[in-house]
Amino acid sequence: MLGLQYFSFWELWNPWQMVLTIAIGAVYLWLTGPGRLRFSNSSPVTAGRKTLFLLGIAIYYFAQGGPLNLLGHLMFSAHMTSMSLAYLAAPPLILLGIPGWLVRPVISRKPVGATIRALTNPLITVVTFNMLFSFYHLPLVHDYVMTHYTVHTIFFFVLLIAAFMMWWPILSPTPELNGLSELKKMGYIFANGVLITPACALIIFASTPVFATYNDPQMWAKAMGYCIPGNAQALLDSFSGPEYFALLDPQEDQQLGGVIMKILQEITYGAALAYIFFNWYIRERAKDDQDSRTAMPDPVL
Repeated sequence: MLGLQYFSFWELWNPWQMVLTIAIGAVYLWLTGPGRLRFSNSSPVTAGRKTLFLLGIAIYYFAQGGPLNLLGHLMFSAHMTSMSLAYLAAPPLILLGIPGWLVRPVISRKPVGATIRALTNPLITVVTFNMLFSFYHLPLVHDYVMTHYTVHTIFFFVLLIAAFMMWWPILSPTPELNGLSELKKMGYIFANGVLITPACALIIFASTPVFATYNDPQMWAKAMGYCIPGNAQALLDSFSGPEYFALLDPQEDQQLGGVIMKILQEITYGAALAYIFFNWYIRERAKDDQDSRTAMPDPVL
């Protein structure tokens, strides 16, 4: 029904990115398993943390290398689902799966540590990520990025780095680098939610379809050329344009994309708030219990 039957396995699943994702997962499992002994002060990594890391890289692959990536060239709503999963959902899962002892040998080097500290300053990260994410969804910028392969590759790589920078102050494996108090983390998440809202509103409330990549057959064919072999004219000869695969009217698809982006953002940030609050509660409860035990008088012998 979505038209995926017209595309090959290579076009749907991007085997090169699949192999890279599997390789990253294998290296991670070795480093947190047998390779752990090579690191001083290392400790066992729980199955839960390993699962979060593997889930994170799997989500990123599915969004940017699997069928959802191809669907994102056919439907704007699928594209926004892909963007939300790749840059809002995958990075926090990956960070939660990385133990501090794995990265401390790298960041303990002064030049590296100083660079990371500067790049993950909360004031810088909250502005950088939301500015890039919102800038990308300006119609002219979006259409240009989607139809120029080199720019597309560079921009999406920079956006991925910005996404990890944005999540670092909240979920850093090494809290000593730009770690925030729980209250500040909550405020930081709320700020991210507010700053990303204008981009969602622009998409949802636009009175007409604004992205030519999903409306102009020539621009659509050029963007599709990055996903499948062949020239633009061959694509147009086989498929009349994006409307060939459309399940919704272009404006409805555009509005659905904006709604999906906002909902997934709310779910992701809501989960982060719940995680922070839960850990805060557990720590304060343990602290109160410790204070209570300390305050108890010694038993009379």
